[in-house]
Amino acid sequence: MPPIAEEKREQLLLELNEWEIIDKHHLSKSYQLKNFKEALDLVNKISTTAEVENHHPDIEFGWGYVRVKIYTHKIENLTESDFVLAAKIDKIQLLTS
Repeated sequence: MPPIAEEKREQLLLELNEWEIIDKHHLSKSYQLKNFKEALDLVNKISTTAEVENHHPDIEFGWGYVRVKIYTHKIENLTESDFVLAAKIDKIQLLTS
C-alpha cells in the first residue's frame, strides 16, 4: 500500500475539521474538553470506531484534553484510510459536543 500523494493529502485535509498534517507523516488533532470524564468518554468512542474500522490511532489524553495521531503504521506514512478515520472521529466529536 503506497503513501497517498502530497497533492491528494492537501485536498483531503480540506474536508476535515482542524486536523493538521505533521512532518508529511501523520494527521494530528487536539480536543479541549470540560474535564477528565469527557476526555475519557471521547477516547472510548474513538476506540470503538477504531475497532470497527480495524485502524488504530495513537491517543493521548488527560484532564480536559485528547490528542489523536493517525497514520498507517505498516508503511509509516499516510494513506486514504487515515483521512477516512479522521472524518469519522470528527463525526463522533460533533455528536459528543
